Amino acid sequence: MAEGFDQRYERTRVQLHGLAEGLIAGPQYRSAGTIRLAVYADGFGGVVSPLSIRGGRFDWVDGSAPLAGTPRELARAAGVDFGAPEDVYSAPGLLDAETTLAVEEGIAALIARSHHAGSQALRQLFTEHQPVLWPEHFDVAVSVAEVNYGVSAGDGYHPTPYAYVGPWKPRTGPFWNAPFGAAYPLHSDHDGADLVTDIVEFFEQGRAELEGHAP
Repeated sequence: MAEGFDQRYERTRVQLHGLAEGLIAGPQYRSAGTIRLAVYADGFGGVVSPLSIRGGRFDWVDGSAPLAGTPRELARAAGVDFGAPEDVYSAPGLLDAETTLAVEEGIAALIARSHHAGSQALRQLFTEHQPVLWPEHFDVAVSVAEVNYGVSAGDGYHPTPYAYVGPWKPRTGPFWNAPFGAAYPLHSDHDGADLVTDIVEFFEQGRAELEGHAP
């Protein structure tokens, strides 16, 4: 039986998430002490390292290779050790080093577009904060006044990209539709500009709810 989109999306998302952890954040943390990643229009990379994934390729300071073979082979080509950051957050290491990669470029582009739109929306609303792509959850986010605003590529709660508003203190009411606060699924057929508009409007609604309601 042919695989459906949900299964193919999950495989690519999990593999990209694992590569963000083990191929970029882990080596960067071991060399520079930070796990923070930056979002690009076509992918993501380390904030203080030359390692990045753009489109269907893994880039390093003096080379590039397609996302094929195994994570260990890609790491070896770049001269780094594959592995998630150690002792930084619980349950790291989503992807085994010997996994055969099967990243679909179209799905990777959808994830990149969602993360990039989220980063642009965050920069537009929270000009004093730098959006960070966190390898633990594979989401781009900022924290402002004890509230997390971000865009996730998908997870066990919702399998495809969604924006979220996550107050550190639980809220109640119709807007708060998720265990962590509020979630807004993103439309896969919207272009980058429309996604930015959607996310900004959702974040603004969340901020208005927070300002108008006591916890």
